[in-house]
Amino acid sequence: MSEEWLYPYYLGPYGENDHVIERYLLTFLRDHVFWRRNLHPDDLPAIPVSAQYTHEFTDFVSRMAQELHALSSDLKRSVPWFSPRYLGHMASDLLMPGLLAQVITTFYNPNNVVEDASPATLNKELEVGRQLAEMFGFNTDPAEYPCAWGHLTSGGTVANYEALWQFRSAKLYPLALRDTLIAYADFEGPQPRSGFDYRTCTPWQLLNLELGEIMGWRREVFAVLQNKSAAYRRTFIQALKANRFENRGIIDFFRQHQSVKPPVVLIASTAHYSWEKAMKIMGLGTHQLVPIAVDEHMRLDAGALHETLARCQMEEHPVLAVVGVLGTTEFGTVDPINALIKAREEWQKQGLSFFVHVDAAFGGYMASVFRNKDGKFRKRSEIRKQFQHFPSKHVYEAFKALAKADSITVDPHKLGYLPYPSGAFVARNREVSELIAQDAPYVFDVAAQQTDFSDKLRNLGKYIFEGSKPGASAAAAFVTHKVVPLNHTGMGRIIGHTIRTCEALFEAIGPFAERWKERVLVRIPIEPDTNLLCLAMNPVGNTHLAGSNAFCRRVFQDLKIRPQAPNQNNPFFAS
Repeated sequence: MSEEWLYPYYLGPYGENDHVIERYLLTFLRDHVFWRRNLHPDDLPAIPVSAQYTHEFTDFVSRMAQELHALSSDLKRSVPWFSPRYLGHMASDLLMPGLLAQVITTFYNPNNVVEDASPATLNKELEVGRQLAEMFGFNTDPAEYPCAWGHLTSGGTVANYEALWQFRSAKLYPLALRDTLIAYADFEGPQPRSGFDYRTCTPWQLLNLELGEIMGWRREVFAVLQNKSAAYRRTFIQALKANRFENRGIIDFFRQHQSVKPPVVLIASTAHYSWEKAMKIMGLGTHQLVPIAVDEHMRLDAGALHETLARCQMEEHPVLAVVGVLGTTEFGTVDPINALIKAREEWQKQGLSFFVHVDAAFGGYMASVFRNKDGKFRKRSEIRKQFQHFPSKHVYEAFKALAKADSITVDPHKLGYLPYPSGAFVARNREVSELIAQDAPYVFDVAAQQTDFSDKLRNLGKYIFEGSKPGASAAAAFVTHKVVPLNHTGMGRIIGHTIRTCEALFEAIGPFAERWKERVLVRIPIEPDTNLLCLAMNPVGNTHLAGSNAFCRRVFQDLKIRPQAPNQNNPFFAS
């Protein structure tokens, strides 16, 4: 299959498209300079023309040039992600639209924490979030409920933090709301839709409301509250804030609710290390991160998941979330997301509720392979025509089920081929963000009373984990998605090419293993789910795992980048 269509997408392993980069960098650098000069053309230059001839000026520029040359020299020891000789990591060359957009926007240095600091790029970030949500199959029409939204982060790790943060707030919110309603005995508050009375129900019942019911109960209480006096509303809201986990802290909150056990998070044993960090940061503790066994394909075992859920229900141990991985770091495997969604529905009927998060940091953009230009999910038979094996029925059903997840992590700086830093958090129900909203009078206008949620999100930093954030990353993603849309004719076409390359490598391993069978056994332990291929190698005659591991480490040592040695010494690279 011809690769000519790919030629204009990247700078290229030989820098073949340098003329494109040079042309548009110079064009838009000049454009930026003209913008500065034309802001108020009647202003005289603050830096006099003669300044460039002074000793101080030339000395400063000389020292700057010296350090930039030193930096450029050091950078030659970087990992050559761009090269076809490079294997072994979730990194590649960068798409030119995103690279140019990020560099150009950096001259303007927008801060997407709030629209006042980023009038040109904040709306682009929200649009990127909408584009990602649509790629996953979420509803993005505010007229329908729930409405999804998303935003960029510094990476998938922070997006995972934000998922837990939102889930924790939502899970524990009913307890605080019940405590407040009981304290206000004259308040005729609405009941949860589950049919029990909040005055007499158990904490376990409140901890197992599904997400839509939590947010619905909150809306109904606030609707009644609107009919009260301003003073009453103010004291009620203050009391509610005081009762929440976010105010009390973990020790005081669970002292107040002594029958409640800290909620657990269930995740495949192949999960990324960031989940342990997330549990520490959220104050939940790594003891509450429960690993679920994987099957022979290195995917989360649905049977083991149900066994753990049954134990949690029997012990009345709240389950905060079940996390599925869409493209594991080591194996590229896809957990059965459809089985997680089904489990959520089945256990909800039995009184055990939890949220479903998908860590799709690596595999998220692969959803573009499954999308038509009109946004509809493609038929498996249609997709199979493009590949030899992909997608398996398991993989197809997992991607189809993404639309029912509660939230998803995805990294544009992986299979979106964008510069670092660029992760993203996407939620199916944007209303949950109200639970974590943070006021900062010096940043956000406390006098502004926006009622439309889309307007509220223009104070973005109020609703997310991070504060200051680069508008340049948003511009890079926005421009890239415009030029390379998130469907099978755009981004999916690029990723589809990597899948076919993986399939070709898969077919080539057999003859390779045959040639080396007298010295080393080469096997593919699991068939690829995505575009990652795992190899197992063992010297002939070795019967110990340690020996096999030592051999593979030696192979890696021969391929890895050595900071003190020229890259030209390596015929191939890995990291």
